Amino acid sequence: MYAVVKSGTHQYKATVGGEMIVERLPYPVGTQIELEDVYLLVDGDEVQVGQPVVEGAKVIATIVEEFRGPKIRIFKHHPRKRYRRRQGHRQNYMRLRVDEIVKGA
Repeated sequence: MYAVVKSGTHQYKATVGGEMIVERLPYPVGTQIELEDVYLLVDGDEVQVGQPVVEGAKVIATIVEEFRGPKIRIFKHHPRKRYRRRQGHRQNYMRLRVDEIVKGA
């Protein structure tokens, strides 16, 4: 059984017992959360496609870890104009463990 669920602005495939890496959520580590925007639910041969979401379906997950991704270097350069800008960025992520997928109506 798996589901396609929305977290933030991205969509993720969630399987029971599996893990998902999503962008940072405003909850502390160890909190159990419910993701209610389920777009697709597959259970064996039974497939439920939402329009736009599957009614009553949700994914229950626990926040396992909060971490930062790799550093990305941004460098802007205009030749012959003496323009150089260097910048770095590290994105915050959370690791979720999927505990349960609840079917909808």
